[in-house]
Formats: sequence, C-alpha cells, structure tokens
Amino acid sequence: MNTRDFLFELGTEELPPVALPELERALSEGIRNGLASAGLPHGDLVSYAAPRRLAVLVRDLAEQQPEQLLKRRGPPVSAAFDKTGQPTRAATAFAESCGVDIGSLGRITEGKREFLYFEGSKPGAPTPSLLAAIVQTALDALPIPKRMRWGASQAEFVRPVHWVVLRFGDEVLDATLLDTRAGSTTRGHRFHAPGELSLPTPADYADVLRSSGHVIAHFNERRERIREQVESAALRLGGRAVFDDALLDEVTALVEWPVPVEGRFDDEFLELPREVLISTLQEHQRYFPVEDAAGKLSPYFITISNIDSRDPSRVREGNERVVRPRLSDAAFFQRQDRRAPLRGWRDGLDRVTFQAKLGSIGDKVRRIASLASQIAPLVGGQSTLAMQAAELSKCDLLSAMVGEFPELQGITGANYAAADGEPAEVASAIREHYLPRGAGDELPSTASGIAVALADKLDTLAGIFGIGQKPSGTKDPFALRRAAIGVLRILLERRLDLDLADLVAQAVALQPVSTPDTQSEVLGFMMDRLRAIQLEAGHGSEAFDAVQATGSTKPGNIQSRLEALRRFRELPEAESLAAANKRIANILKKTETGTLSTSIDAALLREPAERALAAALDAIASSVDTHLRRTEYDAALTLLASLRPTIDAFFNDVMVNDPDAALRANRLALVNRVRTLFSGVADLSRLPG
Repeated sequence: MNTRDFLFELGTEELPPVALPELERALSEGIRNGLASAGLPHGDLVSYAAPRRLAVLVRDLAEQQPEQLLKRRGPPVSAAFDKTGQPTRAATAFAESCGVDIGSLGRITEGKREFLYFEGSKPGAPTPSLLAAIVQTALDALPIPKRMRWGASQAEFVRPVHWVVLRFGDEVLDATLLDTRAGSTTRGHRFHAPGELSLPTPADYADVLRSSGHVIAHFNERRERIREQVESAALRLGGRAVFDDALLDEVTALVEWPVPVEGRFDDEFLELPREVLISTLQEHQRYFPVEDAAGKLSPYFITISNIDSRDPSRVREGNERVVRPRLSDAAFFQRQDRRAPLRGWRDGLDRVTFQAKLGSIGDKVRRIASLASQIAPLVGGQSTLAMQAAELSKCDLLSAMVGEFPELQGITGANYAAADGEPAEVASAIREHYLPRGAGDELPSTASGIAVALADKLDTLAGIFGIGQKPSGTKDPFALRRAAIGVLRILLERRLDLDLADLVAQAVALQPVSTPDTQSEVLGFMMDRLRAIQLEAGHGSEAFDAVQATGSTKPGNIQSRLEALRRFRELPEAESLAAANKRIANILKKTETGTLSTSIDAALLREPAERALAAALDAIASSVDTHLRRTEYDAALTLLASLRPTIDAFFNDVMVNDPDAALRANRLALVNRVRTLFSGVADLSRLPG
C-alpha cells in the first residue's frame, strides 16, 4: 500500500486564546473521524495550534481507498416488476445506480416481503479527491458559538482566514476552503518572519516554523517551554513561580515565540492581601507571580513576551509601568473599604436587587442565614456561627475592591472579617460559601462554610425554580446546574448523611414565591444531576434505577448502595438472584393491590422447597435488618446471596399461583418477603438477569 504524509494548515488572525485548545482537539478529532469514515488507513495524527494557526499532520496516509464492498437493498419485488413480469422504472433505476443490469441483481427476504438486492464492490477513490471535503466537514463541526465574515467573503469562521495549506506528499491539492485558495507555503511569526516559508515535505512543518519562522507550532511543546522559562526566571530572582494551569494555557495560546521578561513592583504593595496581588498579576495582567521558599509573595513577576526584543529592558519597563497603577488602585480600594467594618454594609444589601420576584440580596441573605442555622448542627457546626457567617457572606459585594475585582468576592469578605476581629470560622465560611466554583474546585472545609455554601446554593435553586426560570437546553443563566452539582459534591465528598428532600423542602419553604410543584421539580433536577455523577463514576443506569427505587434521597446513602451493588454483581449468585427478583416482581405485579403480605402461615407450607425457603428467610432476616439499619449494605447482600439455592429450588418445585386461594396467598407472602428483604438495598428486578 502506497502512502504519503498529509498536512492541513489554516492561517488566521489571532484566535481566541481560551478556545484554542478545544479548537485544536476538535479539528484533529474531526479529521480523524473523516478519514475513518472514508476507510483511509493512516499512521500517527499530530495536531498543532498557535495564535495564528491550526494544523494537522497525518503520517503515512494511504494514497487510495481500499476496494469498497457494497450491499444495497432495492425496491420491493412487487414494485420492481409489473403484472407481465417486466421491470418497472424503480427496478431499472436501482440497477443503474449499482452499475449492473437487472439480471445481475439478487433478491433478499425481510419479514414477509422480498426486495431486490445488490452485493458487489467498486474501486476505492483516490485520496486527494476526498481530503478537501474531509477537512471542510471538520471545520464546519468546530465548536464556534459565533462565526464571523470578513471583507466581501461569504465564508464564516471565528477569525478572518489568510492562508490555507493542503499538501499530500509533494502534491498541492487543488481546493478552496473558507474562500481561500490552498497553497503549499506557510507563514512565520507576524514580526520576526512575516514572509512565506517553503515546506520541503509535510513532515518538515514544525521544524521549518521553529528554525525559520520563529514559531513553536505544537501547543504542548510551547506550554512546556513557557513553564521551564518561568521556573528558570523565578530561580534567578531567588524564588519560585506561582503557576495557575488556566493562566499557563492562556499565555501559551497568546504567543508563538515565548520570551520570558522579569519585572518588579514596589515593596509597599506587598502589604496587600496575597489574593489581591495574585488576582492583579494573573487575572488582569497575565503575569506569573513569584514567591519565596516560605510561600510569601516577593515583589517580582514574570511575563511572557511574543517578541524577542533587541532591548529587553524597554519591554520590562513597559510591563512594570502597566502593573503599577493596577496595584495602586487595589491599595486605594482597600483603604476606602476599611473606613467601615464589613458588618456596616449589611443594611446596604437591602437596596440591591437579587431578582425582582425574589427580593433584594438582603432578603436572600436572611433566607440563607435561616437555612444555614438549620443545617449547621447536622454537619457538626454551631447555628450561631453559621448564621453570623451567612449574614456577612454577601457584604463584600458592596466593597470597592470587589467592584473592581469581581473574582475576589468572598475572599475580600473573609479578609475584612478577619481584620474586624470576627471569629476565624466566620471569616473562613465567608470565603468558602462560594465553593466549589467549578469542576475540580476545592470544597468548604469548615462546618459553617459547608452550611452556608449549601444554604446559598439551595436558596438559588429553590427561588429560581419557584419563579419558573429553570434551565432549558443549553440555557442556564443562573448557573443552576453548577449550584446543584456543588451541593451534591459537598454532600458526597464530605460524606454528609443529609437528606436532599428535606434540604430542598426547607429551602422552598423560605421562598417568597413558589408553586405546588417547585419542591418536586428541584428535587428531580438534583437527582438527575446525581444520576449523571454516578454514571460518570462507572455505575450503570440500571443500577442507579435499582437503588433509586428504594426511595432514598440521601446522596451519600445512594452512593453507598451503588458501591455495594457493584461488588454484589461480581458474585456468581448475582445474575440468578436478579432473575429471581425480576420473576417475583412480575408475579406480584399481577396481584391486586392491597392483598400483599409478608406474614407467612407455617401450617400452609406444604412443599419441602417452600419450607426450606421460609426457614432460610427466618435464619437471616434479623441479621439483614440489623445490617440495613447500620447501612452495612455489603454485609446485607452477602447474607442475601446465600438464599440463591433455596430460591432456585422454590421456583423449580413450587407453583406460586396455586388454585387453592389460601396456598396461593401464603406463597405470595413468601415471595413478597424475599422481595422486601432485597429491596432494603436495591430493587434487583431492575438489573439485567
């Protein structure tokens, strides 16, 4: 099989930095899928992403598709021939589309109907004829929320396109993508190497850009170089760099040729809280702070320039000149804020609207305080501390610091509360009540922080559902999905034995607006999120349904049952017991409601198998109940697994629906007792088996 390397490059204006890694992933995945759909074998696929380019290199791509096997069903025979047996237009058209005459067509029977059928092969298409369409399909599928046009072009992309490379070995493909004619040359750095660069082969792409174009095309290579440069610069400054993965990704997406620049700010700014300094340097300036061995910030920063300047001192001075007023503003805001204690802003929250139908932020704070005081004792905290933290939790929204640095809400409140002499747990809870802010974020660690965090998120869920603004599709303006997942993560990862139904009921009861369905809607919404979390953790949908059928609304309890059920399903008895429970469920389903019992009359146990099953149930029932009360689900299921031989023998030897009404009722009670014991853990009838 003959192969060549294939290169596609799209050259653009500077791409959105935050979106660049996802664009790279989606483009490479789209091309990979397109090649697979076309049946084109290939070797490694390497993707590239830099501020002004996306590219994919496919090594050892076959020059032609393999022979294509065709299996096609045609029209029904009844429609393919008329009453005289002559072929209709439907038959001749099908034969023509297959490239054969009607006599070469076969027939196939599906159900009660017979159809014309063709089975054959055709040569594969040359690869060059397929590549432009594969790339265009991948481009069309990129996750771009809002596409743009430029100039007189009708093409749409996230940024204007300036050049396209489509090389298959030495061949330049004759194609136009996004209104741009494909060529064979790339372009280097906007300032260091703005001209066109020839590529000897597609495989030379990255090396040519690095050596002649002042561009490191590979995103991860560029990211690692920036990390090493920043670490080395920090060591030269006598400290270590403070890294943030999101910032490192963003800086990587902003530069093609990274050059580290060391800068300094005045020592007096070190009096600002650490979070303020880091926010100023990272969030606003995209600088990497430097700390000493003890973890204290030093008056240095490192930035990454996209230009290898002939006069680095001018670049350093420019960055220092930019950061100084930002830090001066932060110091000024802090001085302004500290003229009054944090508690002094509490009344001002009544003048700030949270949501028109739900009142002010002050109203929300009162609801949070009430709910947090109820939750705190349940998580090992004190109601008074939780209420105090809740009352102060939103005060920093009125501060000048948060007005300028919104990302510091909660952090600023915690700093100001500590400076005011509030209890340490209150200050911590003010910061923690926003946690977790997103996937993988830390969780509250103090009891008061947990209580206020839960109360805040539950209040938002209950209130917004109460006014009928629940999420729909991808629209979730109040971040209710994030709030629900935050509540669930706190309950699960902090191993809190709290009932979600109770928490939701308390939150809904505090709302000024609600409907009769609000409580069930919020609970259902959160249980759906819980299902997603558990499915992601590897628990099957049937297993979740089996546990949910018990009626438990405690996330931690549900997770414990799921974990026990997963271990139970590894036992050799599991499949048979699941099948038995399914059989029992079907039997009981046909019984009139209200006639089921678990009370067994020993005198009516006629068959040896039913007496054996009754005895086996008597032997373990008390122990199973004890394990269930202690939530020892593994132990309960282990005992229940021992019933398999007696349950199998019962169904083999005993007719449950005996004509004798008394015997039938007694046997139904016996199987209902089996079902009741198992359902203490999960409804095994919902499992495959």
